[in-house]
Amino acid sequence: MVRHSRLQLHVLSLYRQCLRVARDKPGAADYVRSEFRKNADINKSEVMRIEHLVRRGQRQLESLQKPTTTGVGFFQKDDNS
Repeated sequence: MVRHSRLQLHVLSLYRQCLRVARDKPGAADYVRSEFRKNADINKSEVMRIEHLVRRGQRQLESLQKPTTTGVGFFQKDDNS
C-alpha cells in the first residue's frame, strides 16, 4: 500500500470534494478533471507551488458550492489553428 504525504492527502481530498460538488453543476466535473490533470505532473518537491494551487482550488471549490453557481464554462485551445 502506498503511503501518501499530508500534502498529497490534502490534494486528493480536495479533488474528491470538487467532484462531489461538481456532480450537480453542468460542465463542472469536466473542468475539475482537466484542471487536476493539467497539474498532475508537478514535481513533489515544488511544495510552494502545490500549496498555492491547493489554496486556489479551495477558493474555486467555495465558488462552486454557492447556490448561485449553476454551471462552469471554459475555453479550450483549438489544435487546428
